[in-house]
Amino acid sequence: MASTSDIRNGLCIRYNNDIYKVIEFLHVKPGKGPAFVRTKMKSVTNGKV
Repeated sequence: MASTSDIRNGLCIRYNNDIYKVIEFLHVKPGKGPAFVRTKMKSVTNGKV
């Protein structure tokens, strides 16, 4: 399993029995709470974002 530090543009991920390609990611460090990664993924099979 990949961690959040492994996420890069072009990485393919299997999620809900479908394959998605990461097209955009942003590491967010808010003032309150933990840091997280916001991603935009595109389905490889049907092209939905």
